[in-house]
Amino acid sequence: MTIEVCVDNIESIHIAQKYGADRIELCGALALGGITPNYGLIERALAAAQIPLYLMIRPRAGDFLFSEAEVQMMQADIRLARKCGLQGVVIGALTENAEIDIPTCQRLIDCADGLGVTFHRAFDLCRDPQTALEQIIELGCERLLTSGQQQSAVAGVELIRALVQQADQRISVMPGAGVNPNNARQILQISGAQELHLSAGGYRHSAMLLNEAPSMGKDSRQDQQINITDGKKLQAVLAAIRD
Repeated sequence: MTIEVCVDNIESIHIAQKYGADRIELCGALALGGITPNYGLIERALAAAQIPLYLMIRPRAGDFLFSEAEVQMMQADIRLARKCGLQGVVIGALTENAEIDIPTCQRLIDCADGLGVTFHRAFDLCRDPQTALEQIIELGCERLLTSGQQQSAVAGVELIRALVQQADQRISVMPGAGVNPNNARQILQISGAQELHLSAGGYRHSAMLLNEAPSMGKDSRQDQQINITDGKKLQAVLAAIRD
């Protein structure tokens, strides 16, 4: 069983490793669903990581219909991932009709040139998941991250099970979204998946003394909470599935 933890700061990398993650999905702005992080985080993550790092390749939040300029940005980020020595990238692109954008994805995979490739939850917006899965397999991706086209993996577990069966070991189907200690074992048992993706999201309180200043977020409470991986939550997930 492989556990992948998505993180968007250097503190969370140390926590995820300490509490048993097998692989890191390195992102920026997890609150927006994850985008490509800045170079400084990539560099420091590589220096800190003792487990494989996969880089999120997504130039912005929002949909997965990308312009030519955005595709070129993603190609540049993948080339950076190769140059820096990351183990893989996480990609996805769709057409106007909510189908896999095969030409764009092929361009991104060609840039990866030997790196591992995960297709991300853009898949969950596809109109025909069975056809989309076959296309992702044909593209040569090693892994598909999906919530079963629902808000959470536990809600979409029946489709995830069907996808695992359809894939027939040609690709790893990895459940993700809303995974927690209470549902992780259920998701794996029903789906038959061999990998699991989660954030184990939590926060710590800011150590900074604040005055009555303007809020940097939607309200002042956000300024006092630093979002990080919750090591105890990750540990509880691992205990639930490895008992």
